[in-house]
Amino acid sequence: MAQNDTAQEGPETPQVYLITPPEFELSSFPAKLARVLDDVEIACLRLSLATKDEDKIARAADLIREQAHSRDIPLVIESHFLLVEKLGLDGVHLLDGARSVRYVRKEIGGDAVIGAFCGPSRHEGMSAGESGADYISLGPIGETALGDGQVAETEAFEWWSQMIELPVVAEGAVNVEAVERLAPYTDFFAIGEEIWRDDNPSAALKAVLAPLG
Repeated sequence: MAQNDTAQEGPETPQVYLITPPEFELSSFPAKLARVLDDVEIACLRLSLATKDEDKIARAADLIREQAHSRDIPLVIESHFLLVEKLGLDGVHLLDGARSVRYVRKEIGGDAVIGAFCGPSRHEGMSAGESGADYISLGPIGETALGDGQVAETEAFEWWSQMIELPVVAEGAVNVEAVERLAPYTDFFAIGEEIWRDDNPSAALKAVLAPLG
C-alpha cells in the first residue's frame, strides 16, 4: 500500500464486484449467474455461502469457478482461506478487518488475492493494507437495521480516493442513491443480495448501477 504525497484524482468509473447469495440451488444458480455475467461487465466474483459444510462449498465452488474463469473473472471465497488453493480459487475475502491479513498472507502466499472488510473504519482499512491486503472494503454504505447501524460515510471514501492507492470497495445496502453519491470516490461496488431476490437479477443490477451511465 502506498500513500500519496498529494491528492490524486478520484477513481475512474467504478467496477462491479459481484457477490453470490448466501445459499442457492446448485442445479439452477449457475445458469442464473451466467446470465448476469454475460449481461453486465463484472470485475470480480465472491463466493459467499452461509453453510459451513465443506463438501457443499466445494461443489458450489466448482460450478461457480467454471462460470467465472471461462470469462476471465477472478473468484475469491469469503473467509475460508484454506480452501483457496484446494479449490483452484484466486483468493479470499476476510471479514475481520486487518486482524488476520498478515497470517493469511503467510498461509496462502503472495500470488493469491486477499481482501479485507473493514466496516466503516478507514483506519482499519489502512491497517489491513499495511498488513498486506490487496484491497479493502468499507460498508455498509446505505441505511440498514443489520449490525450496529453504523454506516461508512462518504467522507471516508473521499479521503481514501485522494490519499491511498490501495483499491477500495463499497458494499452493504447498496442502492441507486449510494451509487450516485460514492461513484467519484470508490473503485468497486460490491453487490449481491440486493439483486438476487429479484426475478431478473441482471435488470436489478443494471437499475442499481444506472448512475454510472
